[in-house]
This record gives sequence, structure tokens and C-alpha cells, in this order.
Amino acid sequence: MTTPPAWNPPPPGWEQPPPQWGAQPQAEDTTWAVLAHLSFFAFGLIAPLVIYLVKKDESAFTRHHAAEALNFHITFTIAAIVSGILILVLIGVLLLVVIFIAGAVYAILAALAAGRREPYRYPLTLRFVS
Repeated sequence: MTTPPAWNPPPPGWEQPPPQWGAQPQAEDTTWAVLAHLSFFAFGLIAPLVIYLVKKDESAFTRHHAAEALNFHITFTIAAIVSGILILVLIGVLLLVVIFIAGAVYAILAALAAGRREPYRYPLTLRFVS
């Protein structure tokens, strides 16, 4: 019979929330943050804007994720418009496909981070809203 491995306590700071949140975000805040990121697949730019405007004063966690999603959606929209124009030169089709695939992957990664109640920053995103 083997003995079970000894329990090791988590490293210092493991159970503490990120410092900017103040306290652990509530389940509702986590849900709104995840929805802001997943709106990439359904509502586009409108959903993170509405979530940001409604929840920005209620929760720092939701504000952070809604602002990140909004910045990403704005940057994505600009890139899609430029790619649409570049379709005339034929490179825009490939660029548009790459942008949509990368956008979907980054939105899923951000939603997973929000679900774990962690901060997330989209790469290659212009910061319009903070």
C-alpha cells in the first residue's frame, strides 16, 4: 500500500486576489467579464460598450475586462476595415481570415482568464478606453 503524497500549502499570495480588484470578484462580475469577451462571436462592438458603460462604477474587475474587450473590438474593427479595402489588392482576403482566426482565439483566451478571475491584456491592441 502506498502512502498518499504530503499536502503542500500553496505558495504565498496564491489565494489572494490581484491587488487592483480589492476583493475577490463576485460570480456576477465574472459572468459579465466573460460575456464582454465572448461578445466577439455574437454582438461585436456593442456588447462590451454597454457592459463597460453600465458596470464601470460597480466593479473594477468588470471594468478592466469590459475595457479590454472594447479596445480589442475597436482594434479588430479597424483591422477588418483595412483588410476589406486591401481585398482589392487580393492580400486582404488572407489578412481577413488571419484576423478573424486570431480574434476568435484571443477572445476565448480572454474569456478563460476572466473565468479564472485573472487580469488579461489583448496583444497588439490599441488602448482607447481605460
